[in-house]
Amino acid sequence: MSLPAIVEDTVETYLASVDAEAPGLIEGLYLEGSLALNDFRPDASDIDFVAVTANPSGSAELGALERVHAGLRERRRRPFFDGIYLTWNDLAAGPQATGARPASNSGRLKPYDGQHNPVTWHTLAEHGVTLRGPAAADVDIWTDPTALAAWQNTNLDEFWAAGLTRAATLLSKDGLFLLTDYATVWTVTGIARLHYTIATGAITSKDGAGRHALESLPKPWHRIIDEALRLRRNNSRRSLYRSRRARRRDILTFGHHAIADAHRIFENRLRTPPTA
Repeated sequence: MSLPAIVEDTVETYLASVDAEAPGLIEGLYLEGSLALNDFRPDASDIDFVAVTANPSGSAELGALERVHAGLRERRRRPFFDGIYLTWNDLAAGPQATGARPASNSGRLKPYDGQHNPVTWHTLAEHGVTLRGPAAADVDIWTDPTALAAWQNTNLDEFWAAGLTRAATLLSKDGLFLLTDYATVWTVTGIARLHYTIATGAITSKDGAGRHALESLPKPWHRIIDEALRLRRNNSRRSLYRSRRARRRDILTFGHHAIADAHRIFENRLRTPPTA
C-alpha cells in the first residue's frame, strides 16, 4: 500500500526515534483507522496505529515512548500519530482481556489507558496495514462479530445518544459545538458507522458510513447526510443549509432516528436464530 507523503514521513521519523531510544522495543507496527480503510484526509484524519512490544508498560520503555511522542509533537502537531501499545498476547486475547496499556491520544502518551474497544481489533484484523513485523493477516488477532455489535449497540446510547441529549440545549458547550462543520461530519458519520456495523457486521470509514446511510435510511435524512459528506470531502459547493441552526436541528433528529433504527436492527438479529 502506498502511503501519503505526510504519513510516510511521520512513520519513518517515529521508527527511527523509537529504535534509537529503545532498540528492539517495537516488534510490530500496523496502521488502522482511516488509512487502513482508504479514507485518510490529511487535513482531518489522524494516523492511527497499533504497536506491538513484549513489555509495553515497563518504566524504561514508558520513558522512551514519552520522549518519542514528545519529539513527534514538536516536529509536526497534525496529523496526530495516535494509537495503542499492545503485546502479541493482547492481540489474540481481545479488548476485554487486555489490561491498561500505553496509548497516544492527540499526540500525547498516556501511560495507562484501559479504554479498549473491539473496533480496533476488528479493523486491524480485517484491514490492517503492516509496517513492521508479520503481516496482519498472519497474526492471531481476536475477532467476535457478536461482541462487536453488542459494544456498538451500547456505545450508541452511552456515548452518542448521551451527547445528543446534552447538545439539545443550544447555549451549552455541546449545543454550540454542534453548530460547527467539524461536529456535523463527526456526529453524522460517527453514528452512521455504528449503524453500518450493526447492520452488516463489517467496519467502514466515515465516507463509507455516509454512503451506507444514504442507501439504508429514509430520504428525509439525506440532506444532512449529504451535507456531512460534502464537508468530509472538502467539497467547495455551498452548504445545503441556509443556517447552522437548521443544520443543527437536523443533526439532532437524524442522530436519534439512526440510533433507534440501529437498535431495531440489533434486536431483530438477537431474535432471529442463525441459519445452519
